[in-house]
Amino acid sequence: MSKATTIRVLIADDHAIFRQGLATIISRDPDMSAIAQAENGFQAIALFRQHQPDVTLMDLRMPEVEGVEAITAIRAQSKSARIIVLTTYDSDEDIYRGLQAGAKGYLLKETEPDELLNAIRTVHRGQQYIPPDVGAKLVQRLSNPELSERELAVLRSMAQGMSNADIAAALIIGEGTVKSHVNRILNKLDVSDRTQAVIVAVKRGIVNL
Repeated sequence: MSKATTIRVLIADDHAIFRQGLATIISRDPDMSAIAQAENGFQAIALFRQHQPDVTLMDLRMPEVEGVEAITAIRAQSKSARIIVLTTYDSDEDIYRGLQAGAKGYLLKETEPDELLNAIRTVHRGQQYIPPDVGAKLVQRLSNPELSERELAVLRSMAQGMSNADIAAALIIGEGTVKSHVNRILNKLDVSDRTQAVIVAVKRGIVNL
């Protein structure tokens, strides 16, 4: 591959040592070049606009602007943006949100270097790169009933230990409405009480404690 067609990669991760490790792996490949590094989602958006990379590696949990928001913003700038989520998080909700935002690949940070480079080439060709275990979790997520925005707000409040009265006051809704939302949440998560609902929500990545 000539220099003119080298795959130009933007790295977005809030850990400097990990970013540098990725840059080293990528730059050792004669067909690739790590052209820029972002330490948060805000920088990732700005550096994408500046450099127009061929492929972007995006962490999900970053300061200022998180990965999903950054992916959404970048895709709004460029529908052809090729983004791979590279994260430690493998819950079905994280996978779903990353791919729904427009990512073309999803890898865990424990991925071997050869697989990472293969994923970059695959996504650069315009194809998706979703490993089988990630795909299985995505299928599981797609089979689960969707929570509404208000139900998500109630669930997050439940995870903070708030009572129905507290949630009603915080969301400016009636306590009876909160009870209805809680019942629907329990039904959709297929659990019998609030504690189980929070445990399942945390495990699936719907809420973060």
